[in-house]
Amino acid sequence: MKILHTSDWHLGHSLYNYDRTAEQQAFLEQLARIAVTEEPDVLVVSGDIYHYSTPSAATQKMYTEGMLHIHRACPEMRMIVTAGNHDSSSKLEIDSSLWKHFGVNVVGSIERCQEKVNLEKHILEIKDKEGNRKGYVIAVPHIYPQNFPALDADTPREERASRFFQTLLDETRKRNTEGLPIVLMAHLTIEGSDRTGHSESIGGIESIGLRELGEGYDYLALGHIHCPQEVKGSNRRARYCGTPLPVSFDETYPHSVSIIELDGHEEPQIRTVKIENPIPLVTLPREPKPFEEVLKELEEYPADKQVYLRLNVLLDGNYLAPDCHERVLNATKGKACKYCYIKSTREKLTAETDKKHLSIQEIQAKSPLDIAKLYYRETEGEEMDEELCELMSEVLRQVKNNHP
Repeated sequence: MKILHTSDWHLGHSLYNYDRTAEQQAFLEQLARIAVTEEPDVLVVSGDIYHYSTPSAATQKMYTEGMLHIHRACPEMRMIVTAGNHDSSSKLEIDSSLWKHFGVNVVGSIERCQEKVNLEKHILEIKDKEGNRKGYVIAVPHIYPQNFPALDADTPREERASRFFQTLLDETRKRNTEGLPIVLMAHLTIEGSDRTGHSESIGGIESIGLRELGEGYDYLALGHIHCPQEVKGSNRRARYCGTPLPVSFDETYPHSVSIIELDGHEEPQIRTVKIENPIPLVTLPREPKPFEEVLKELEEYPADKQVYLRLNVLLDGNYLAPDCHERVLNATKGKACKYCYIKSTREKLTAETDKKHLSIQEIQAKSPLDIAKLYYRETEGEEMDEELCELMSEVLRQVKNNHP
C-alpha cells in the first residue's frame, strides 16, 4: 500500500496581517501534481486543515476547491482527513456524507451509539480501482489526553488513551485476515519529539508516550508537530510529516509531504517531496548585527524579491531607536518584500564581565541579592539598575520578616 502523508495545512493562516492565500493555493496545486505523479492508494491528512476553528468563507472555499481538484486529478485515490486541535470537529464533519461521494472520509470526532463508542467510524478499508483490498487506515482525530473515551467503567482515566488505541488496533487485526498493512493516524505530541519552531503557547503541546498508541500498526501517520521527523524508538514506523508551509520564521527546516510504501509488515520505505513556497520567510541577516548595518543590507536587498522579511538586530543598548520602524518602512518602499518585524538581541557582556560558573561554596558565600544580580546580568545582558535592586531588597526583607 502506498500512502501520501501530509498534515498541518493551517489554511487561512495570515502572517503579521499579510494574507497567505496565494501560498496556500500553490501548495494545494503542488499536492495535486504529487498525487498524479506518485499514484498513491490513499492520501492521509493528519489534522489542522485550518488555522482557525472558524475559518472564513473564502478559506473554506479554497479547501473545497483544492480537494475537488485533487480528486479530479487522481480519482482512484482515497482521501482521509482527520481534525486537528486547530479545527472545529463539528464544522469539519458537517458535510462528511457529501465528501464520501468523492472518495473522501472526514473524521472529526469520536462518536457514541447507545452509550458505546462507534469504532466502525475510525476503521477504513483501502481498496484499489479493481476492488482489491490494499490495507486499513485507522483514523483518529485530535483528542486531548484527558478526554479520551472510556470504553468501560473499569479503565482509569490515565489509561483510556492506550486502551482506546489498542482496541482499535485489535479490532482492525481481527478483520485483517490477509495480513495487509495497517496505518494509524493521530494528531498529538509524542514524548521526546523535536518541537523546533513550535510555539508551545499555541494549540496545546501535552505529550503522550509512543507506547500508549498501542501495537499492531505498520505506520503511524502523525500530525501536530511542524518539524518533519521520524519518532525515536519507532523503528521508522512513526513519523511527523511536518507542515507544508512555515507558520513562523523559526520553522527554518525544509517543508514537504511524505511518501510511504508498505509491503506487508516490512519496514516502511519513506521518501519526502519538497513543497516550494512562492513567498519564503527570510531572516535578514542570519546572525544579528547593529541596526545601521541591517538597514544598509535592507536598502541593498533586491527590489523584485518577494519574501516575508524579519530583521535580525543586535542591540548595543536597552531599546531600539524610536524612529527605527519608520526608517525600515522607508527602506522597503517600492520593494516586493513584505516587512514583518524586528527580532532584537541584546549584545552579550564582554569576556571580562562574563564570569565562569560559580561553585557551591561561592554561591553559599553570596547574598540572595548578589545571586539575583548575577542572574539578571546573564539573562538580560546588562546590570540590574538601582530601582530594581531596591525592589529586590524589599522583597527579601519581607520574606525574612515573614519567615524568621
